[in-house]
Amino acid sequence: MKKPLSTADLDALSARTLAHYDASAQSFRDGTRDHDVSQNYQALLRTIEGPPPFSILDFGCGPGRDLAHFKSLGHEAVGVEGAAHFVQMARTTGCEVLHQNFLRLSLPAARFHGVFANASLFHVPTQELGRILGELRDTLRPRGVLFCSNPHGTDSEGFQGERYGAFLAFETWTACVKTAGFHEVEHYYRPPGRPRAEQPWLATVWRKGAPETSVT
Repeated sequence: MKKPLSTADLDALSARTLAHYDASAQSFRDGTRDHDVSQNYQALLRTIEGPPPFSILDFGCGPGRDLAHFKSLGHEAVGVEGAAHFVQMARTTGCEVLHQNFLRLSLPAARFHGVFANASLFHVPTQELGRILGELRDTLRPRGVLFCSNPHGTDSEGFQGERYGAFLAFETWTACVKTAGFHEVEHYYRPPGRPRAEQPWLATVWRKGAPETSVT
């Protein structure tokens, strides 16, 4: 059995990962600003119930590309980000951006209609994932929606270069999210239109709470 990560271990891996993003913030923004993630935007927005505008938390907002998109549609977009240089960039969108380490969150209760976690939650060590998912559940309104996109794998985790990542199998990932109090709405692999072997990203959409049961 793998030895659990200590608090010191968690702080160290988080600091190392954030230092990488701070050092490469400009090149990261330049390299991702034109990525087409419209499929992911639509998956979140079509699942949220009720009339817009919506209050959306962009978890791991990076330099603010997705914040700007949601804001342009008239939604209230709030970011949370651990890398200081990304926080500075994201705040130029005019959106509120919380500077918080993923492992030490302080989020408002029941505020958001949706959480958009695009390429961010895989940085959370698996042993901490249930706790973090629970905090995202609690910041959602009743029946709120969680969108996640992560690189999938075979339940391996550790550093790739200077970034820590957990690359979970579909079954492992979905079990974690269900245990945290969500039920699945849909899932798909990205990029679209390619063979599965060329789709490294798993996107999943979840609703807070247990699924409704029909009465016969």
